[in-house]
Amino acid sequence: MRVLKRAVDLGVNFIDTADAYGPFVSELLIKKALHPYPKGLVIATKAGLTRQGPARWAPVGRAEYLRQQVELSLRHLGVERIDLLQLHRIDPKVPVAESLGELVSLQKEGKIRHIGLSEVSVAEFEEARKLAKIVSVQNLFNLTNRSSEALLDHVTKLGVAFIPWYPLATGALARPGGALQSIAEKHHASASQLALAWLLRRSKVMLPIPGTSTVKHLDENVGGAEVSLSDAEFSAIGSVS
Repeated sequence: MRVLKRAVDLGVNFIDTADAYGPFVSELLIKKALHPYPKGLVIATKAGLTRQGPARWAPVGRAEYLRQQVELSLRHLGVERIDLLQLHRIDPKVPVAESLGELVSLQKEGKIRHIGLSEVSVAEFEEARKLAKIVSVQNLFNLTNRSSEALLDHVTKLGVAFIPWYPLATGALARPGGALQSIAEKHHASASQLALAWLLRRSKVMLPIPGTSTVKHLDENVGGAEVSLSDAEFSAIGSVS
């Protein structure tokens, strides 16, 4: 509750969640802490991925299931329209046209404002764009895992938001004496702040979503947006692996 309220106080205007987080616990906490929501705050949620237990996830993209989950998210968040609803995963057992077709129907009904995708390839993104207007993609991407770089470059050209999940991963790069230490010391910043600064510099459509459960860590994350990297520093950080 304190983290959510502090985030808004700091000027954060985008909060990412999903029906599967809890399940629903995250959405309910957001409502409890922030409703009625301040003007300009965008809350994005996701549907289409079920959680059966620790590390057990399964996609479900059937139209009736997605409609049910959207209706529940509307109730749990306390809104009449979801600002951004992202298909949490493409279900290989369900035609993409069925899943996205239902989201488009919900959009036409005024229950969804924008539609996004999560964990897709360039080809899947392009297929989806034939079925719906896609405004965002959310893929794993950070300093140590750049497997979605082709998608990032693709959506950057199109002006589609790229939302990297797990953006703070620095791995061995953050060890004392590691590749980030000297640059971090120069900026009086942490390795996590450098990771965020690098992401923000990497693309104009980058929208990192670092998660945290403490106010102290939240303050540190937000401070990462204030770190300005030189061209040489940006290249040096990006060249380490």
